[in-house]
Amino acid sequence: MWDPAVYARYGTERSRPFFDLVNRVGAASPRAVVDLGCGPGELTLALAERWPSARLTGIDSSPEMIEKARAHGGPAVFEIGDVRDYRPAADVDVLVTNATLQWVPGHQDLLARWAGELPAGGWLAMQVPGNFGAPSHRLLREVGRRYGLGDVLREAPVDDPVDYAGLLVAAGAEVDAWETTYVHLLPAHEPEHPVLRWMEGTALRPVKAALDENAWQSFRADLARELAGAYPAAGDYVAFPFRRVFVVARVAA
Repeated sequence: MWDPAVYARYGTERSRPFFDLVNRVGAASPRAVVDLGCGPGELTLALAERWPSARLTGIDSSPEMIEKARAHGGPAVFEIGDVRDYRPAADVDVLVTNATLQWVPGHQDLLARWAGELPAGGWLAMQVPGNFGAPSHRLLREVGRRYGLGDVLREAPVDDPVDYAGLLVAAGAEVDAWETTYVHLLPAHEPEHPVLRWMEGTALRPVKAALDENAWQSFRADLARELAGAYPAAGDYVAFPFRRVFVVARVAA
């Protein structure tokens, strides 16, 4: 179960890559725009400001997230759905998926399929976290192995920009691919380590689902101790570098 309130922690930091991604999409007046993995919907609704005449749809597999998204009101339609089953309608000129495909094994095949199914001149834009080699995730896997969670936590669920670019060029698209490392300065004076609190909104969700409450609390305490050593406070903040991978592809006209 996803908790939208937990996910919303550090919302400003989490939203910046979305706007950096969408700003590279050159569509002028798309007929329909779809946000796959829309979460609680705030960023999906921002697409209505960019493309006010478009039919806007947000899709997410979490009923809790879709309930939160629908509560906003506004011009978007929000639906529960699995991104693996999504097939773009003929008028979908922009397909956005932000911080979602890292959860989907084999998503490379989805990207190639979507590039083949979008209409001529359509845009496909994706962003995924690329920090699985960072101390935060190395420590997550190390602690996870102590709790028998090796099958839950994957080593490298995403590719590098070069690999995604090659995949989509082979699918006949024009591609803009890049990576960015954001240095988030998280407030240090909190009851718990801020990197742990950040990870609770995303990377720790499968762990919590796999453990009972006592084991979960023990896991959190063990991971927090490890993170405190890897990400020490510097005065009032903790520096948390976070690499992200971006791809914007345009289907051949």
